[in-house]
Amino acid sequence: MKKKARYLFPKDYMADPSAHVFNGKIYIYPSHDRESGIAENDQGDHFDMQDYHAFSLTSTDAEVVDHGKILSVADIPWGGRQLWDSDVAHRDGKYYLYFSLKDKNDIFRLGVAVGDRPEGPFIPNPDPIRGSYSIDPCAFEDKGQYYLYFGGIWGGQLQCYRNNKLSLPGELPQADEPALCPKVVRLSDDMLQFDEEPRDLLILDGNGEPLLQGDIDRRFFEASWMHCYQGKYYFSYSTGDSHLLCYAIGDNPYGPFTYQGVILTPVVGWTTHHSIVEFESKWYLFHHDAVPSGGKTWLRSMKVTEIEYDDNGRILTVEGS
Repeated sequence: MKKKARYLFPKDYMADPSAHVFNGKIYIYPSHDRESGIAENDQGDHFDMQDYHAFSLTSTDAEVVDHGKILSVADIPWGGRQLWDSDVAHRDGKYYLYFSLKDKNDIFRLGVAVGDRPEGPFIPNPDPIRGSYSIDPCAFEDKGQYYLYFGGIWGGQLQCYRNNKLSLPGELPQADEPALCPKVVRLSDDMLQFDEEPRDLLILDGNGEPLLQGDIDRRFFEASWMHCYQGKYYFSYSTGDSHLLCYAIGDNPYGPFTYQGVILTPVVGWTTHHSIVEFESKWYLFHHDAVPSGGKTWLRSMKVTEIEYDDNGRILTVEGS
């Protein structure tokens, strides 16, 4: 399916857009790219993100409003460098910004900051979430319960953990072994901590077998997102080095999930990161590419395009840039 995508904020480089509908508007929470001066490498040191902005729009065709800076590395007592992907949840009149950031020892942890409005500002907790690690938090509400999905390999450091414990040197499984799993965890009632140990979110093939690490066109790499459609749970994610956005379907927030197909084919730029949201009875894919920067993978621009489902609930593949 070839859909015309719209760049949302050409004035600056914003990536990894997490979109939600709050107060009748679409709010977007992207990461903020800028030149780092560091050569590109597999650990992502060329990504120099110092702050987050919040954006809103009244429709996908409307003017995008930049609400300005809502959180910076300098605001976070435990912070070291690199504010990677974030997401926001709303509960009981408060807004909770979940973010991934390296601590002063260069270890990625997840943090939370709280605000009274969807456009912020957000005040960070003084410490990271206990037991958290890796990157790319996605907040999801289901029947009054809130969950966080997270994880990313290579620069995201997920390969450095086994059973939620740091396990160096952080080697990936062999190609014929089960792939590393994204993580899912129930949040505490106050939205500030994990309410349990994070669990593996298992992605299966059509025969009910776990995807293998060498199955780079289907296995998880990073960029967790969860949404519901017609009573089913859709877990979508990036395959990383094969540059695809894929999805799997399950019957509950924990899974297991069965692989279904590709949402978005490769775009210009190495990374692919997204969110999916329903607004005014249509569904939209928010993502990014590096076309405006001439293909620099660390200078990305967020964009939006409509997506559609077939009669069986399968997402029609969108052709990338």
